[in-house]
Amino acid sequence: MYACQTCGSIAGLRQNSILIQVRDTPLHRQSAGENVLNRVRVWDLPTRVFHWGLVFCFVGLVTTGAVGGQAMVWHFRFGYCVLSLLLFRLVWGFVGGTWSRFSVFITGPATVLRYARGEGTAQQSVGHNPLGALSVLALLGFAVLQVAAGLFSDDEIAAAGPLAKMVANSWVSLATYYHTKIGKIILIVLVQLHIAAIIFYRIRRNENLLLPMLNGDKELAQPFESARDDSESRTKALVLFGVCAVCVTGLVQWAR
Repeated sequence: MYACQTCGSIAGLRQNSILIQVRDTPLHRQSAGENVLNRVRVWDLPTRVFHWGLVFCFVGLVTTGAVGGQAMVWHFRFGYCVLSLLLFRLVWGFVGGTWSRFSVFITGPATVLRYARGEGTAQQSVGHNPLGALSVLALLGFAVLQVAAGLFSDDEIAAAGPLAKMVANSWVSLATYYHTKIGKIILIVLVQLHIAAIIFYRIRRNENLLLPMLNGDKELAQPFESARDDSESRTKALVLFGVCAVCVTGLVQWAR
């Protein structure tokens, strides 16, 4: 008799457990009208390391450029790191994770205007939205110009870019003026606008753009494709960055 009661209790517990599991599935929660969020890997680890590496180097460049003197040795080192990072990002924009690829977030003017009018699709907000893509492209483009100008710059005191001796003085003067007077200001303004956009989205739209760039994930209402972010892709990125760093080092050594 006790054995039967025990078996009945166990069967009842199993039924309750199964019922709880069914009620906890996304399909059941959707049918009950609950909001179900899907975790999507948006930014792979290489993209995140690139982003924060660029932030670190940008702070280092601004600081060492302002200090001058012996700090310019590190200014050049930061510049070479930025060039390596930019070369990596250029290639990674074609072979990296889904949402890091240029083909996904670079759009035409009509798409940008529709998004600005509030007519964008949910997919356009997974990674860089059309407006954010403009900011990213501007930052990358002007960063390339700034580094290129630095390679040809000469302050006529103690610091000269490795390629300055290979071009006419007029080009060196032009590169130096752009690097110190124009390009630097443009990049600082773009970075400030970038930070302002992050704050705006956090306060006005309740969207945290910073957290996904830390952990890689976004919680979205729709189950979009996750970016590949496994050991194989990370190894590929590491090798790619190593090649970019070797190329930059070779360029500098050759110029000297």
